[in-house]
Amino acid sequence: MENNRFENSENSNINIREEIEKYLIHWRWFIISVIITLAIAFIYLRYSEKIYKINTTIIVKDEKRGGGIASEMAAFSDLGLFSGGKSNIENEIQILKSRNLAEKTVRRLQLNIAYINEGRVVKSELYNNSPISFNFIERVFDFDNISYSFFVKDILPESFTLLDENKNNIGTFNYEDIIETPLGKLVVTKNDPKPQPTLKNLEEDTEKEETFKDITVIISPIAKTVDTYTNNIQIIPTDKLSSVLELSLLDATPSKAIDYLNNLITLYNDSGVADKRFVSEKTSDFIDSRLQLITEELGDVEKTVENYKEKNKITDIPTELGIYLQNANVYEKQIIENETELKVVSSLIDFLKNSKPNEILPGNIISSDPGSNSLITQYNTLVLERNKLSTSTTGLNPAVIRLDDQISSMKLSVQESLIRLEKSLSITNKELESKEKDLRSKLAQVPRQEREFRIIDRQQKVKEAIYLYLFQKREETAIALAATEQNAKVIDYAKSTDNPVSPKKAIILLAALIIGGLIPFAIIYLRNLLDTKIKNRADIEDNISIPFLGDIPHSFDNEQIIDVTSRSSTAEALRIIRTNIEFMLNSVPEGKAKTIFLTSTFPKEGKTFTSVNIAATIALSGKKILLIGMDLRNPRLDDYLDLPHKGLSDFLLRKESDINGYITKVSGYDNLYALPAGTIPPNPAELLMGDKINMLFKELKQQFDYIVVDTAPVSLVTDTLLIAKYADTFIYVARANFLDKRMLKLPSDLHKENKLPNMSIILNDTTTIKGYGGYGYGYGYGYGYGNDIELDKRPWWKKLLNIQ
Repeated sequence: MENNRFENSENSNINIREEIEKYLIHWRWFIISVIITLAIAFIYLRYSEKIYKINTTIIVKDEKRGGGIASEMAAFSDLGLFSGGKSNIENEIQILKSRNLAEKTVRRLQLNIAYINEGRVVKSELYNNSPISFNFIERVFDFDNISYSFFVKDILPESFTLLDENKNNIGTFNYEDIIETPLGKLVVTKNDPKPQPTLKNLEEDTEKEETFKDITVIISPIAKTVDTYTNNIQIIPTDKLSSVLELSLLDATPSKAIDYLNNLITLYNDSGVADKRFVSEKTSDFIDSRLQLITEELGDVEKTVENYKEKNKITDIPTELGIYLQNANVYEKQIIENETELKVVSSLIDFLKNSKPNEILPGNIISSDPGSNSLITQYNTLVLERNKLSTSTTGLNPAVIRLDDQISSMKLSVQESLIRLEKSLSITNKELESKEKDLRSKLAQVPRQEREFRIIDRQQKVKEAIYLYLFQKREETAIALAATEQNAKVIDYAKSTDNPVSPKKAIILLAALIIGGLIPFAIIYLRNLLDTKIKNRADIEDNISIPFLGDIPHSFDNEQIIDVTSRSSTAEALRIIRTNIEFMLNSVPEGKAKTIFLTSTFPKEGKTFTSVNIAATIALSGKKILLIGMDLRNPRLDDYLDLPHKGLSDFLLRKESDINGYITKVSGYDNLYALPAGTIPPNPAELLMGDKINMLFKELKQQFDYIVVDTAPVSLVTDTLLIAKYADTFIYVARANFLDKRMLKLPSDLHKENKLPNMSIILNDTTTIKGYGGYGYGYGYGYGYGNDIELDKRPWWKKLLNIQ
């Protein structure tokens, strides 16, 4: 488990509290950052352009949902025409968003001309509140595509000064003067500014008028202004099944956006009404032209019908056909009756001719001639009387002879009467047959006449139907033209929101709060991520398994070496380390001098400072101690102690055997002695390898209780390793915020390989920064009374930011 202790930090569990405390100890950073970002946010909200949302709601006459522009073509809807031209809500939305309609609105309101008031911090547009208006009575050819600015200065009740785009003075003019400008002839009109009613205006004196001295007039290309509105406007249906549309616009000048939306809808309706009127007028013209043509054609057809009837002497074929059929039946019946009567008469004549004398004739069988029936009756009466008389007398009886004469005379009369009747019936029969023949001939011609008449009559009816249809549609079109309805009805006129929609105050402040917290968080995170320096005890214990003696806090009072009166955090830390060293030296037999070696990875880690102060601390405990400077290449003991120039190197180079001549007692300490490194030799490694070193330590151990040795850094030279065998314990000094964590591999390897015996580690120059809840990096010392407590001498800004 100890084989790869150095890499243990990558696999160790994260202490959540420690991670949080890394940020909480810098709580002042967060507060200051949040205050700054909130201040920036308030300044931004104060001076940024406020954007308002303007809404209006309309209901569109949608063909799919009722109504529509194509209603004007309803005059011919029953013909199945124009079915593909019906409007729908999607088409109307595209019309409302069209550039053509937007351009008409921009031109009507002159929205391409903006009047800007130059404020002290921000600019504001004067819409319907400008003291002047620009009117170009003559424009250059490309006026609509020009971007230009005028500057109006010294606006007075009677005059003003006009400057061009380059702020060259054009001149001072009176209102209504015609001014020659690069864009054409201009007339400037004076207005009475009418400020928009706000709560602030209502609270102020209503008689107070706002005055403007300097105004910038910006003229933008029409196309650019149109693009601004077409890209900005939003049109959405309020419901999928509804034809209600909500139009919205974002603008910094609510009154301008309100006018734009209201005028856009007005122009949309005007355009729709104009389209409907155009369609209605074209429809009416078409109907009138067709009516004129149909009237002429109908007159021609009616004249043809009249001529046909006159030619064929008919009025109404179906009626006359009925009369013909009725007459034909009558004639047929009369012919049958007449022929029957004729046959009866012929039979009577034959019967009369062939009858025996005094034979009775059939009576009352002739219905058409009462005279003949009367003669037959008289004849039969005479015959009956003769026959009755003959029964009682002979034929010679005068009465009988008289009756015979009367019967003969009467028979002749009857015969003549019947012959006349027969002739009369024959003539009547011929007449009836002739009339029937004529009637039958006429009946035979009826189908042809009817067919011919139907062709003419059909043309007449078609023309007549078209005429009546067009006449009706002309009246309907006239009504539609007189009462043309608008495409859209306004439900809610354009109105601005009371509060701006941008910038959103709550979101901006929330974002400032979040950013204010994220900035120090990111700084701390990146600093911790990129800073691989050792910070505290945990960084050592998490990476190597060398015993930790303690840490020495950073000193603010520049105290070089502690004495008996020291009560600083550094002094207290050294006293704790002194106690811990005793635990490391438990294995050294009592009565034998204890050797303590100190080394580091690099110079400037406080190795010499630590050596001097450990020696001083032990000396304060009453032990006799010798401090030896064995960093022969870069001796630094004289930075802390007043020592002679000659020392250990001089002793080793010479043949002298008495070391005491080079040992100096440190002033201010009863039991502290020092052996300086001496003159820097050319061959320090060879000197440390000599036998004289062994003899030196044997002799010194007999004279002192403790020997503290300041050695060279182990990463640069081998000097320390050469003398490591003389140490009872090795203290490895690492400086906080100086030594890279990756360099801890060196002491770890030395410890594993036991090249430095009884090794421990001290963390020097730690930062004792008070953090959240009183916790922080390092460990605080300084328990004492009165002036013994160390004062924080950091600059105020470091104290504020809680940094070293």
